[in-house]
This record gives sequence, C-alpha cells and structure tokens, in this order.
Amino acid sequence: MVEMANRMLPLSGFFGGSSAVRLEAAPAAERISLRARPEDVPALSSALGLELPVRSKTSASANGRTALWLGPDEWLVIGEVGGGLLDALVGTSALHSATDVSHRNTAILVSGPGAANAINGGCPQDLSLKAFPVGACARTLFGKVEIVLLRTAEDAFRVEVWRSFSDYAFGLLAEAARDAWL
Repeated sequence: MVEMANRMLPLSGFFGGSSAVRLEAAPAAERISLRARPEDVPALSSALGLELPVRSKTSASANGRTALWLGPDEWLVIGEVGGGLLDALVGTSALHSATDVSHRNTAILVSGPGAANAINGGCPQDLSLKAFPVGACARTLFGKVEIVLLRTAEDAFRVEVWRSFSDYAFGLLAEAARDAWL
C-alpha cells in the first residue's frame, strides 16, 4: 500500500467571492498523472474502476474517482484521500506511467451564477454550456498559470492548480468574482 504523508493544504481556510460567486478551497484529494497507450486504456479503466475518457474535453466519474482527459495518452485522476489510486494500478500488466501528484496540486471550487464569468476574468476558455458542458475539462491558462478546469455543475467548477501558484490563482479569482456579472 502506498502511504501518503500528511501535509497542510495551501489554501486551508480560504473562502471568498461575491454575491454571484463562491470561492473555497477543495478538500484534500489524492491525484495521479497517468500516461498510457490507447490499447492499455481498457485494462487501466478496469483497474481504476472507472472508464478513462478517450475524447478531448471529457471526464468520467465512478466509485469516488474522477478521470480528466488531458491528451490522447494523458489523464489526471482524482480520488478521495486514502483511495488507493496507485495501489489500484499495481496489479495491472498494462503498460503505463502513474505519478502521484497529490501534493503538487490543490484545487479551488468556484460556484454560483457568476462562476463562469469570474473564471473568464483570467481564462480565455469559452465557458458557455454549449461549448463547455457539465463534465467538460481542459488544461488551460488562468492569468499567468496553467490550470486544469473541470465543470462539475451548470454553475460550478473545480480549478486544479499547482500549490506554488495557488495564492495567485485564488487572489485573481477573488478579484474577478467581485467584478463578475450574472
């Protein structure tokens, strides 16, 4: 079993927003960066207990885990702390690379009727429901940092960001939330 060291979340206790946008630090999560060939996707999906998405801008969730498609051979898999993401892959013979990035990333939850507008305060991604429906995800830019963005509901998003940039991303989101319109 892979042990995870306890580490304080960089945005622990952070809250913000406006009347149209709520910002909060996401709970701790386990994360892996997964790389694999297309022919190995079925075996890895079986091992993880969820179907790895194979189309751009898509995600899949099952059994407390979410897999976000980042490229033709790359996924970010997010699960509950202690969920055993790496352990699940130990027994598979599928060729893959899995790296624990749990302590590299943190996440900001952005919700409310002005959530998309607040994110667009620093992100060029078209966040209309038609172009970016619930379940859509993308690696994109927010201000000067790379993020992985997941739409979790019509008016809610998960912003995955490297912990070293989390203060900057939260501050920019807080500023954009004050200017967000409905």
